[in-house]
Amino acid sequence: MPNFLTDGPAKAKITLVLAHGAGVAMDSPFMTAIAQGVAVNGVKVVRFEFPYMERRRANGKGGAPDQERILLQAWRDTIAELGGSTGLVIGGKSLGGRIASIVADEAEVRGLVCLGYPFHPPGKPTGNRTKHLEFLHTPALILQGTRDPFGSPGDVKRYRLSPKIRVEWIEDGDHSFRPRASSGRNEADNLSLAITLVKDFIALL
Repeated sequence: MPNFLTDGPAKAKITLVLAHGAGVAMDSPFMTAIAQGVAVNGVKVVRFEFPYMERRRANGKGGAPDQERILLQAWRDTIAELGGSTGLVIGGKSLGGRIASIVADEAEVRGLVCLGYPFHPPGKPTGNRTKHLEFLHTPALILQGTRDPFGSPGDVKRYRLSPKIRVEWIEDGDHSFRPRASSGRNEADNLSLAITLVKDFIALL
C-alpha cells in the first residue's frame, strides 16, 4: 500500500494527487508549498513516492529512478488505492507529472496538472517527450518557468500539443519556478502564482 502525505479537507469534492520529481522526495519544500497552498483552497491534496524514492528514504542512499513500467504501475496503484478516477486530478513535479500524463487518459481522471514538464533533456530540445501529448483527451494544465532548461517558450511553441492542454508561463522561473534576483520577482511570488493557477484550473473542472 502506498504511503501518502495528505493536506486539505478529508471529504473534498476533488482530490489532487501529486508525484515528486526525479531527484526530490514528496516532502521537499517545493512539493510541500504547492500541496499546502492548494489545500487551503478546499482541495484535498495527496502526495506519494515512487518505489525508488521510498528505497532512498529507507536506506539513506541514492539510486536511479525506476524503469518507466514501474513508475507507470505506481501511478495506477495509487489511483486505485484512492478509489479510482472519480474526482481525481493527477500530476506532479517534472518526472511525476510526465508519468501522470501517460496514464491520465487510460485512468479517465478528471484532470492533469504538470509542474515543470520535462519536454526534453537540457540542451537537447529535439529529444522531446511530447508524442503522447499530441493526442491527450484529459484536460491539462502545464506550468512552466520561462527559464526552464527542460522546455523554454521557444522550445514549446514548436511542439504539437493537444487542444486540451493549457500552458501557463511562470515569469523568469527555472525548473522549480525560482526567478533570478535581478528579475524583481522572488520564489514566493512565483509559487503563489502557480498555486493560484492550479486552484483556478481545478475550479473549472
